[in-house]
This record gives sequence, structure tokens and C-alpha cells, in this order.
Amino acid sequence: MPFDFYEKVWTVVRAIPPGRITTYGSIARYLGLGASARMVGYAMNASHTAYPPVPAHRVVNRDGYLTGKLHFPTPTTMQERLEAEGVAVENDRIVEFAQRFWDPVQHLPPPWIFFQEC
Repeated sequence: MPFDFYEKVWTVVRAIPPGRITTYGSIARYLGLGASARMVGYAMNASHTAYPPVPAHRVVNRDGYLTGKLHFPTPTTMQERLEAEGVAVENDRIVEFAQRFWDPVQHLPPPWIFFQEC
């Protein structure tokens, strides 16, 4: 079954372990889209309709800021979900960003294999 772009993004995000975060740009690079972080952002904005649910709170901008927080039910929902997983957030930014960062390029099989397995 071929995946459309949004489904591919959501599948990658579902693979992020609890307590870890990644960036829009890292997902774009994994999917072979280079500088198309904005397209990943569009997919994340639509993820509230996805089933199974997408842990969208685990995706932040390249500097660790919770730029997607306004797309959650309340302005604090994203931070609350991260903190429930043990991720510290101060001033809308991930504390210890480098230690929490999860890179799909390093942790997932190549996309042509990963999406066949799904």
C-alpha cells in the first residue's frame, strides 16, 4: 500500500520513543525532502485527525522550541505532554535538547524499507 506524504510523516512521528523529541527538519531529511521542514509542519498541523493517534508533541523546531503548541487544545498541552514523559521544558524550549534529540536517519531503517514494514 503506498503511503501519502502526511501518512509517512505521521508514521515516522509514531516511531519516536516517549521522552525523546525530533525536529520538523529531521523528519524532512529522513523522507528525502531536505529543506522542506515547513511541509512536515503542515502534516503535523493536520495530525489531530490521524488514527492511530500521532504523538505530535514530540516534534519541535530545530532550536528545541515548542513552535507547534498553538495547534494543541490549549497553549500548555504540548508542554504538559512532554513533561509527563520526563522532558523538561523552560520558556517554551526543551531543556537538554541534544540529549533528548532522536534522529530518524540514525534510528529508523531507510525509508524504502521502513514503509514496506509498516
